[in-house]
Amino acid sequence: MFSKEVTVQNQVGLHARPATFFIQKANEFKSSIWIEKEERRVNAKSLLGVLSLGIVGGTTIKIIADGSDEETAVDGLVKLIESGFQM
Repeated sequence: MFSKEVTVQNQVGLHARPATFFIQKANEFKSSIWIEKEERRVNAKSLLGVLSLGIVGGTTIKIIADGSDEETAVDGLVKLIESGFQM
């Protein structure tokens, strides 16, 4: 299991379009991936789950992956968030 914390920089956070980009990226990996905000953890490959966290700009989240490409998955998703969701 591998995880990293990252602060969502873009103004709207993980809503609609950015969440879709995030999920598309998460689905490129074989590992199981979760997003954790405070005490809640959801499947990072689920649009409903990601949106249910209500992540706004400035929120710090933890990305957790478990599987054969866990480090690559977490690093790729952190990079996507840090880029402001530029795909």
